[in-house]
Amino acid sequence: MRRVGIICRRLAVLVILAAGAARGQEPGSVLSGGVSGSRKFDSVRLMQHVKSGTQSGTQAGSPAPKPSKPTTHRFWDTQDDLLFVGVGAARGLDYASTLNIRRRGINEALLTNAIVDNHAEFAGIEAATAAASVGLSYIFHATGHHKLERWTSYIHIGVTVAGAARNYALKTPHPTM
Repeated sequence: MRRVGIICRRLAVLVILAAGAARGQEPGSVLSGGVSGSRKFDSVRLMQHVKSGTQSGTQAGSPAPKPSKPTTHRFWDTQDDLLFVGVGAARGLDYASTLNIRRRGINEALLTNAIVDNHAEFAGIEAATAAASVGLSYIFHATGHHKLERWTSYIHIGVTVAGAARNYALKTPHPTM
């Protein structure tokens, strides 16, 4: 059991380090593959020049087209910050509801009772789960799947809060006299 806690802590540290490294990334900075964001848009403009058959990219007498604004966002923007706080709050609610059912004598369904009864180990697992969610969101962000980046947190919050609500809704078994 101790080994699982050590592995979870190491995983949490790695995910936090990766997320911290991503925080310094600017929208136009070099991403995977060594291609900068400005070069991506230059290649789009070059393709327009090829299609139109002109070298300058403008027709005679027409104004120059405005460069399109990049549709990407910073990973640590306000919406992601709020979603990650929501994931952390949902994990805290799950932690509290699981300890509540154990105090009432109900067995935990997903983890062993020994893990849940070891409060430090269980808190480490909850923190590692939240860190893994942030890490998965970053992977989706880095690969350009921005909707999946947000939906990872939405689904995590929804499932975790539903599980906590289920825990609180369970009936306490009363021994017969």
